[in-house]
Amino acid sequence: MTLEVIYLTRHGFRSNWIVDPKTGTYSASIPSPTGIPSDPALAGYGVAQSHELAAHLKTLSPPIERIYSSPFYRCIQTITPTLNALSSSSTSTSSPSLKVRGENGIGEWYGLARFDHPSPAEPALLKTLFPHYDETYTPVIKPSVNGENIEELHNRTAYALHRIIEQSDREGVKAIVICTHAATLIAIGRVLTGRMPDDIAEEDFRPFTCGLSTFVRKGKGVQAGVEEWKGPETGIPSVDWKMGKGGECGFLSGGEERGWRFSGDESFVAQPGQAPALDAGSGLGVVVEGNKGSGPSRL
Repeated sequence: MTLEVIYLTRHGFRSNWIVDPKTGTYSASIPSPTGIPSDPALAGYGVAQSHELAAHLKTLSPPIERIYSSPFYRCIQTITPTLNALSSSSTSTSSPSLKVRGENGIGEWYGLARFDHPSPAEPALLKTLFPHYDETYTPVIKPSVNGENIEELHNRTAYALHRIIEQSDREGVKAIVICTHAATLIAIGRVLTGRMPDDIAEEDFRPFTCGLSTFVRKGKGVQAGVEEWKGPETGIPSVDWKMGKGGECGFLSGGEERGWRFSGDESFVAQPGQAPALDAGSGLGVVVEGNKGSGPSRL
């Protein structure tokens, strides 16, 4: 049995943080549960979105058998209601499908910088915050703490997806869900469909908060026998995956909210006349508004 479907979502509406591009100092008005300023929890509205997402994901076919998430708090918090919904209908609470696998390879994208970007919390701490977090899982790749350019983001994402698909094939599961961030979600869509637009800012995959993209496997599947990743200088193999459906938000009462796209910027190096602090949501991209639903929106 091989993996047939990947469900892909972005974290819910979150608290904000800012970074000083000259000093690399991150700060947030609301303390993070992990103590990392760039690792905020969901806002109350994001929590509500996560429950609407869970109610929808529980109904999908084929059903979700594995959960992969960026190890940043907001992503794990977003996918936890889904885990709980799946657990309530599972006969075995110890099944690997009912744990969250924290994968740095699908984590946040930080632009290039002369300073070190924050890393996510350690698995031992995340386990205390989320009992179903799988602290035994080993991430397949970790981004450089000095950030990545846009090409490096896509390469890192390609390698992570290759390994996740390979592992899913080996474990004999049909469907998985991945919870990630806006830039990484776009990169995943491009990796899986094999399409890189001429204009990097094209809105080809629209990562609205808690929106859902579904990818169906085509062809012969992934390449087998790729060597284990040896470090940032190691070549990253292509992932052979086709077909995508993106940006579904009909199950969310607020509809399409707080989308994002690349702007072409890929560096946090301060420029003359630049503001002393950059908003994390728009520092390297453009916030995109979509079609709002019939329910209340807080944006």
